[in-house]
Amino acid sequence: MYTEILLIGAGVTGCALARVLSRYDVQVTVIDRGTDVAEGASKANSGIVHAGFDAHPGTMKAKLNVEGANMYPALCKELGVPYGQPGALVIGFDEDDRKTLENLVQQGIENGVPGVRLIEREEILAMEPNTNPAVLCALYAPTSGLTSPYEMTFALADHAALNGVTFRMNEDVTNVWQDETGLWHVQATSGEYTCKVVINCAGVGSAFIHNMMSDDKREIINRRGQYYLMDRVTPLPFTMTMFQCPTKMGKGVLVSPTVHGNVLLGPSAEDIPDAMDVSTTADGLAFVLEKSKLTWPAASPRGTITNFSGIRAHEAKGDFIIGAVSGRTNAYETVGIESPGLSSAPAIAEMLGKQIAQEQGLAKKADYQPAKPLPKPFHAMNNEERAAAVAADPLYGKLVCRCEVVTEAEIRAAIRRPVGAHTIDGVKRRTRAGMGRCQGGFCSPRVAEIIAEELGIPMTEVTKCGGESRLLTGTIQEAMKEGCCHE
Repeated sequence: MYTEILLIGAGVTGCALARVLSRYDVQVTVIDRGTDVAEGASKANSGIVHAGFDAHPGTMKAKLNVEGANMYPALCKELGVPYGQPGALVIGFDEDDRKTLENLVQQGIENGVPGVRLIEREEILAMEPNTNPAVLCALYAPTSGLTSPYEMTFALADHAALNGVTFRMNEDVTNVWQDETGLWHVQATSGEYTCKVVINCAGVGSAFIHNMMSDDKREIINRRGQYYLMDRVTPLPFTMTMFQCPTKMGKGVLVSPTVHGNVLLGPSAEDIPDAMDVSTTADGLAFVLEKSKLTWPAASPRGTITNFSGIRAHEAKGDFIIGAVSGRTNAYETVGIESPGLSSAPAIAEMLGKQIAQEQGLAKKADYQPAKPLPKPFHAMNNEERAAAVAADPLYGKLVCRCEVVTEAEIRAAIRRPVGAHTIDGVKRRTRAGMGRCQGGFCSPRVAEIIAEELGIPMTEVTKCGGESRLLTGTIQEAMKEGCCHE
């Protein structure tokens, strides 16, 4: 298959870049080894839009974090993605922590983070009364924000697809090479892709892709972070995101509200050999809970509705690597996009997208389509809005997910989106059906029926997350026939 630009990786960075490239008159294809977009780090992180004080001044991380964070309010409004800006505290408990926080405040000032300052115990406890009273001081960052990382990725992908970008899932890349004419060849699951320009946005796989293209080798360290997610009936103990002093392994364990009103605890930070190992462990979760209690003494696993983990793509040298691939023509990359990758993604896309367009001589489209913002979720509507929604589409009157108040109309719309859901988890992340207290125990059978109806497939082919994760192994009639044959 030939495409002018082949982009490898459909996480938030890849989808943001695809959206920028969709402004130009060029054929773009995005491939990913996942069953859906946002299957890697973009579906399993804290959802924090970092203010930008943590990155060292002068680094790519510092520049793009602050630029990207400044873009989020308008971008989320344009795409209809949830966003909040409650601010953040990074708390310290002794004089060594104070020195660390003073350095972070200075970094924040140098990076151009507005309003960042050091505050003392009395002001901290006035802002957040549930903070451990042993706290000594804290960095206050009023511009720290929250979003839904997977909802942002889906919205970026939809807008790119609306403007002609093709998305192909379940494409695991095994080889990349450039021929004597300068064309690039990418061997993937379904066959070989040929393209003029190749872009590597492969997350934890970015060093693997890079090292097939360049003699200047890179190393990705797979850093796993584990989390607790609490039921929304758990009262929010804090209005802001509560960090602890960072370490060389990352920003530390946080206690934070999510943009949807849950309490999130985590992440841990452990380097592991397997980039696909997103299991949770007793030791990892115990570590998260213990560290959370340092911020919030009342922290408890009671009220947990799920645990999950994600893998951060930590580049061994520590900074983002963005731009043209060294020693190659028509090859570009984003390598080592870990935190603050979500915050930086819009700025990464603008910077690299403009570089590619300029170097490749791309012309702007005359018929570029603006984004179609996602409609307000049924659960967020008032009674008048709900009545109007049901009048316009009676399927809004059929509740499928009780925990999160998700309707049949919303589920069918999620499947019909430009880059729509094909799995139970795909529906869950686009609509929140299955995200609540029962974790899909009540609504999954009906969601599966709707997927089968919309895609025109039998129920036995509906999966939770692609591959062999089928919910059903067969029909009752088949089971009865098989049982008779075994008598």
